[in-house]
Amino acid sequence: MIEVIKPGLETGIQDLPGRIGFWSQGFPPSGPVDAWSFRLANLLVGNPRDAAALECQFVGPTLRFSNDGAIALTGAQMNATLDGAPAAMWETVPVRAGQILAMGAATNGARTYFAFSGGIDTPLVLGSRSTFHMAGVGGIEGYALKVGQSIPLGSASEVTPLRVPVELRPAITETRSWEVECMVGPNDDWLDPASVDTFFSSEWAVQARSNRTGVRLTGPEFVFSSKAHEKRPEHGNDPANILSHGYPLGGINLAGQTPIILINDAPSSGGFINPFTVPAAAFWKVGQARPGDKLHFTRVDLDGADKFRRKIDAICSAENLVAL
Repeated sequence: MIEVIKPGLETGIQDLPGRIGFWSQGFPPSGPVDAWSFRLANLLVGNPRDAAALECQFVGPTLRFSNDGAIALTGAQMNATLDGAPAAMWETVPVRAGQILAMGAATNGARTYFAFSGGIDTPLVLGSRSTFHMAGVGGIEGYALKVGQSIPLGSASEVTPLRVPVELRPAITETRSWEVECMVGPNDDWLDPASVDTFFSSEWAVQARSNRTGVRLTGPEFVFSSKAHEKRPEHGNDPANILSHGYPLGGINLAGQTPIILINDAPSSGGFINPFTVPAAAFWKVGQARPGDKLHFTRVDLDGADKFRRKIDAICSAENLVAL
């Protein structure tokens, strides 16, 4: 068990691939937003790379260990300490029963991932341990960690201390500017072609009103095509309205003039257009962007997005880690 002394800010249990097959019933996939960092944390402690671990957002938790084992911290820097001494990131850290890990506020990026040898052993809910806060399912009692809770762990074998080489870590920028891969479609024909070009040439700021459901952006206004104005009444009054249809994961949902990147806990359908889609392999950048950060979108096609995903999948392998 791990005892929760302080919960941090919406610290939740997540796993991969998350809750698959229930989106039509209102349960999105959930899972970690930065799957790259998440998987590397698991590999550092000898777990299957998709095992359940903690996602810590902006402010991390304080935890007490009830048994010996090994931990790993990846993703955003939260200046974690173990019994007051700095705890290394991106490598295996041995811990003893009774020790306390304290994590602070993120100084770069937004999300830190914490894995413990043996993995987290909470009950499966609809096939996943992932926490979906809005419906109160998964995790521990359905929500983010709370003071006094105990996190159950699975059994672990002896762990070989490892480190992730710098060149294999996601580059969490300190400049607060991100180049994010993005595909055109499915509803790009509802925008004027010049407005599509403007989207890719412009700078977009991340709004504070962002979470695991969607990341809101501020930028230039969109100009809509004739298709958005000369439509049947069932499509709604606003040019961004469309007859309710399925939303792609990663779709950039245009609610009026506000683009919202639909990420892990997003709804499955609605009545707004999605002119662009961020591929899943680029979610880690969206997940590590902080309010006020600037996003610049780079146009890729489906083949390019798939190559990006395959590259990250290949990196997240135990054979790429080095011994300490």
